Amino acid sequence: MIPLGLLCSGEQGEILAIRINKQRPSDQSCSVQAKSGCRVEEMGLRVGKFVEMLINGGGLVLVMVDESRIAVDRVIAMKIMVRRKQ
Repeated sequence: MIPLGLLCSGEQGEILAIRINKQRPSDQSCSVQAKSGCRVEEMGLRVGKFVEMLINGGGLVLVMVDESRIAVDRVIAMKIMVRRKQ
């Protein structure tokens, strides 16, 4: 298990965990403290999804999830744990 931010361009992985502080019950809407975690899930980055790293350089990473390209800040990408797809 490695952070999403460490995948190289062209590599694929499965999201295993999102380690952004979520301090809310699952039946309530996003609170201010959990906004980053909620936003990541709203963009389509959820546990169990497969991602492909398109561009990994600088402050942002660009990943493909389903048929969508998503730009993620490196700080957030380092909190998303993935397993490399062989």
